[in-house]
Amino acid sequence: MKSKRLGRSAVEVTELGFGGGPLGGLFTPPDDDAAAEALAAAWAGGVRYFDTSPHYGIGHSERRIGEFLGRMPREQYVLSTKVGRLLLPQDAAGRMDEYFQVPATHRRVWDFSRDGIRRSVEDSLTRLGVDRIDLLFLHDAEEHFEAALRDGYPALAELRAEGIVGAIGAGMYDSGMLTRLVREADVDAVMLSGYYTLLEQSALDDLLPACAEHGVSILAASVFNSGVLATPRPGPDARFEYRPAAAEVLERAHRIADVCEAHGVTLPAAAMAFPLRHPAVAGIVVGMRSAEEVRRNLAAFAGQVPERLWTDLAAAGLIDERATS
Repeated sequence: MKSKRLGRSAVEVTELGFGGGPLGGLFTPPDDDAAAEALAAAWAGGVRYFDTSPHYGIGHSERRIGEFLGRMPREQYVLSTKVGRLLLPQDAAGRMDEYFQVPATHRRVWDFSRDGIRRSVEDSLTRLGVDRIDLLFLHDAEEHFEAALRDGYPALAELRAEGIVGAIGAGMYDSGMLTRLVREADVDAVMLSGYYTLLEQSALDDLLPACAEHGVSILAASVFNSGVLATPRPGPDARFEYRPAAAEVLERAHRIADVCEAHGVTLPAAAMAFPLRHPAVAGIVVGMRSAEEVRRNLAAFAGQVPERLWTDLAAAGLIDERATS
């Protein structure tokens, strides 16, 4: 599998990365054996970039990924995690976490301060069982952006200078805020969730040209838009951005699938190939929870996608014409 360097850093990621959100119990309770099998299938398929976060299952995702990667040579994989939420222990008292299907043994506290970030990194290193993090992101800072830029970014830059972190950036939904970060800070990469996909290309207005100008790499996450693009034909219960997909979204996805099928391409294969066509995009990150899902995505990722598909989609008004150049 091809690898690409992130910005001006020495960190290289495989074009397909393993997203650790589902291993934290996103939507359904996690299973240690299934998680290990999914990670093993990804490794066997050539994936060497693994992304996680303390937020994912209040530490469960980091622990599962760390346990698996602990059996692999450290120099053979790239690992990213995130900061911005501290996990503080609490009595679950029979409650489940509000975001992931795990017991609420911890609560999240927003903290983009220098001390908070360094504490978060120390905690993550312990859960992951490693002594360094290859790529560290400010996470979901939309409601805390000024603090993240003012205090969080310098803390990340300090960790990079100390060699504890190899590359730095931010992972967010808001392409405008990420654009500001790219222009005002010295970051290596940003992770954009859901806004450069077959269904949504608004990042062409700001983030993608800014990253190309400043030499910053993009990792495109949520390329299936939470599920609506994950199957050849989305069902009526498909999700879009973590909510039930609206009728117009489903209709558009089916129209895209029509064009894909005319070219002998599946919707998931096109969804994974699309972001990588832009020179600023170094890789995609796909959340996966089972070995079967991993193998299905690997097969789709390896498929050939003809250039004519993109021009036909643009001609039908289904993708931005700028994405075909």
